[in-house]
Amino acid sequence: MWDVIESERISSTLAVPAMLNFMLMVPDFEKRDRSALRYILSGASPVPVALIRKYQDIGIEIEQVYGMTETGGPGCHISGKDAITHAGSTGRGYLLTDVRVVDDKGQDVPPGEPGQILLRGAHNMIGYWNRPDATAETLQDGWLYTGDVAIMDAAGFVTIHDRIKDMVISGGENVYPAEIENVILQHEAVADVAVIGQPSEAWGESTFAVIVRKDDTVQEADILKYCRGKMASFKAPKGAVFIDEIPRNPTGKPLKRLLRDQFPGPAAE
Repeated sequence: MWDVIESERISSTLAVPAMLNFMLMVPDFEKRDRSALRYILSGASPVPVALIRKYQDIGIEIEQVYGMTETGGPGCHISGKDAITHAGSTGRGYLLTDVRVVDDKGQDVPPGEPGQILLRGAHNMIGYWNRPDATAETLQDGWLYTGDVAIMDAAGFVTIHDRIKDMVISGGENVYPAEIENVILQHEAVADVAVIGQPSEAWGESTFAVIVRKDDTVQEADILKYCRGKMASFKAPKGAVFIDEIPRNPTGKPLKRLLRDQFPGPAAE
């Protein structure tokens, strides 16, 4: 990809978070001519703040968009300037799009509190083909229920945390794997990571890290020690394993269902 960016003097492009990560791992990356590239638009899954910072350090802005097939395009977008001052946010409602964040009863949550993000606009789908039950569940009173957990601040900036189905409930507390992944990715020996939940007799579920490492000398104990003090103890992974590659779908989202099948637990206490 860098060859094309250099030869064509590309000033902006699209890349999912996994691609952003791999672009920094290209041999002799430091010698590549990046002078024309001003920003990269990313979506499909939350971009870890650590990754955003790495690109900021080399003078490239990471702008995020958020949307779904069901919305027919972006539901939220963040500009280059806001992408720096609100690193990690996917921005505010896109053109002609209304945004809400609600609890499990459909009531708006206060700014700063997590909930499910809802989108409304003329661009939303009218329904799933021959799936009236799924349509009724997803479209309610004109709002599209996305199934994603987000936080909206007082200024309307939305930060996507995770899929509701990927959320881990540990000791009655909601734990969002993306938050833990963002911490682990800051470890210098970690190339990629996906965090899943495993059964726990004590806590119901515990978090478990599946890691692609850059350095084969790093061990499970090193990762667990690294996480201590960087997050609440109930969020910290109770175990970790190393694999060659995180399975992902064509848009770059990690296939956590496959990982849960491959590493069913239970997690160590």
